Amino acid sequence: MRRPLPSTSMLLAFDMVARTGSFTAAARELNLTQGAISKQVIALEEQCGVALFERQHGAVLLTEAGQTYAKDIRAALELIQTATMRAMSNVRAGTLTLAVLPTFGSRWLMPRLPRFLKEHPGITVQFVTKISPFDFDTEDIDVAIHYGKPDWPGATSVYLMGEELIPVCAPTYREEKGLREPADLAGTMLIHISSRPDAWSDWFRAQGVQPPECEGMYFEQFAAAASAAAASLGAALIPGFLLKGELERGELVRLFDLPYRSPLGYYLVTPHGREKYGPVAAFTNWLLGETSDQGR
Repeated sequence: MRRPLPSTSMLLAFDMVARTGSFTAAARELNLTQGAISKQVIALEEQCGVALFERQHGAVLLTEAGQTYAKDIRAALELIQTATMRAMSNVRAGTLTLAVLPTFGSRWLMPRLPRFLKEHPGITVQFVTKISPFDFDTEDIDVAIHYGKPDWPGATSVYLMGEELIPVCAPTYREEKGLREPADLAGTMLIHISSRPDAWSDWFRAQGVQPPECEGMYFEQFAAAASAAAASLGAALIPGFLLKGELERGELVRLFDLPYRSPLGYYLVTPHGREKYGPVAAFTNWLLGETSDQGR
């Protein structure tokens, strides 16, 4: 006997009401009448045999069962959407879903990506920009560019390049604070990246200087840290290859010719079993060529 499966229209109506908390708003989003939305939700509740919403004083609230169902259905709808996009993009060559760090993706990878697409015109690249750690078991990712150590479980890590951090600030900030040597940074505002909280301390120790007790601002992305430094909010420690534009335009200057080589690096991480997938293999070979001159 065939198991009952709710129609897509029922699931879409339920998901939108769960998202908006309103039958009226859901109807507006789906370009349907409120009555049509209500009918779909009622039919779904009858098919499931459980109440998914509570109606209280005009408000629509998910029941406990509804909350669990909404989470599962939302994940299923997103999976269907991703699968459909892949099918539509290019059946012959395939799609590459790539997880990448935001600033690395926008400043280093994007300017180079047209070369890859020109060499492989049939491949469609979909991006997932992530700061937090990714999970191949729960996320639909073919390959990821990761900063850290080559210790990702259940995956193959290929070294791409290292990271050389350079101290920078706005030209006016350097003159205003009289920054001529590392010790002059004591008492100034230091701009930190949350994923590298010890970078400044490591840099000071590499110069033979005791890390000062300084106030600091923390940012999640290098792009935001660079903007803060350009606005004279402090001195930042940022990979030089991400600062080409600001340095060329004179928005930022190198404080000292004292770079710090991080012990970590950038890796291309591929879950086991995906290495031979055509788009992954093509992207891996191309990316290794692009990083061959990046101080590997």
